[in-house]
Amino acid sequence: MPLRFYAQERVGLFIDGANLHAAARALGFDIDYKRLLKHFQEQCRLIRAFYYTALVEDQEYSPLRPLVDWLDYNGFTMVTKPTKEFTDATGRRKIKGNMDIELAIDVLEMSAHLDHVVLFSGDGDFRRLVEAVQRRGVRVSVVSTVRSNPPMVADELRRQADMFVELEELASVVARAHNPRAPRDNAPRDPHLPDDEPGSAV
Repeated sequence: MPLRFYAQERVGLFIDGANLHAAARALGFDIDYKRLLKHFQEQCRLIRAFYYTALVEDQEYSPLRPLVDWLDYNGFTMVTKPTKEFTDATGRRKIKGNMDIELAIDVLEMSAHLDHVVLFSGDGDFRRLVEAVQRRGVRVSVVSTVRSNPPMVADELRRQADMFVELEELASVVARAHNPRAPRDNAPRDPHLPDDEPGSAV
C-alpha cells in the first residue's frame, strides 16, 4: 500500500538506521537517503526527518561516520550515541547499540507538532509507542517489509499502525541505482559495499 498524505498534513520521519538498512539489504537494495528525503519533501509537508544510529566511539575509523556527517549536513536530524561493550555469560565480547528509547522520546515530544508519523522500523517494541501517539490524534505509518525471509516487521507493530507500507514498493523512489559509469555524487558510500562500488549507507 503506498503512503497517503492529506493536504497540509504535518509529517515527521523517524528512521531506525540499523533496522531500515537490514530490511533493504534483505530485499537486495541499498537506500539512497538523498532520494528518500527528496521524495517526502515533494509528497508532503515534511517538518523533520530524524535518523538514529549507534556509533563505536573507540574505533580509529568508523565506516558510519561519513554517512552520519553527510546526513547531518543534508537535511536530516541526527541522533547518535556511543555503543556499549559487554561480555556475555559465555565470555564473548559483544557490542550493544540500541536506539529505541531515543526514538520513542523524540516521537512523543514531536507528536504535538505533527499530524502523521512515518516510522521506518519493523521492531515490535515500538507497538506501544505507536498506540500512545495514536491516542494523541496522530496517524502512524510503518515502513518495513514482509517480503524478506523471515519478514522484518513484527506482526503486532504492523497491526497497530494506521498504515503499513511495504519497503519493496518504495524501492523505485528510495533505492540507490548501481551504475559503475555514473559520476559519484557527494553522498557517502555504503560501508557494507565493496570498496569499488559507490552506494548509499545504513
